[in-house]
Amino acid sequence: MIKKTFLVSLCALFLGCGGPSGVAPQPRIGKPVSPEELNLSINTSLMVPVGQFARKRGDRMNPKYITIHSTQNPHASANARMHATALRFGRLKSRNNSLGYMSWHYSVDATTTYQSLPDTEQGQHADYDGQGNRSSIGIEMCENKGNSLEATMEQTARLSAYLMRKYRIPLSNIVPHQHWRRIRYSDNKDLGHKNCPHFLMTDGKPGPKWEAFKNRIKKYL
Repeated sequence: MIKKTFLVSLCALFLGCGGPSGVAPQPRIGKPVSPEELNLSINTSLMVPVGQFARKRGDRMNPKYITIHSTQNPHASANARMHATALRFGRLKSRNNSLGYMSWHYSVDATTTYQSLPDTEQGQHADYDGQGNRSSIGIEMCENKGNSLEATMEQTARLSAYLMRKYRIPLSNIVPHQHWRRIRYSDNKDLGHKNCPHFLMTDGKPGPKWEAFKNRIKKYL
């Protein structure tokens, strides 16, 4: 009787917590698909040239995470194309990282998605020389005046799902920029965690709005 009661209690624990670790099960990721199958168009016409600017080193990467950012640039012209153009011509310089340039992989607005770096090259968008830059694909969501933030988030959800399927990245590894602790390369100063993307954070941390965004992604898995 004691043995039977123990087994029943153990089963209840597993069922109630989603597994032995108490972590909810991850949603099943579908097979890789083309961008078009997710109603997504990726423009590669403004990729940073090999060996130049943010690609002068071409540090290799095996993507394990996707980091979601917001540009915090409200100017009407600050759409995805403008940001991709700035990366293409090396206009976003940095004195504080090891590369001398800021960079990320994708810029997204309500209607367009531009790719600037190959998925398998490191960017400089998350945490200087930390794991965020070494192992994550960076996506910047535009929030310029006149741009639909709702449509931008939906585009970003599609893009995230496409990349998750392609590289078998679990939903638990889709993280906001806030996830990464930033230790500045130039002086080793601890900058903490950035409130980014600010419109998806709650009091500077992931909360209900971030979970709602992740639920958008689930629709495309």
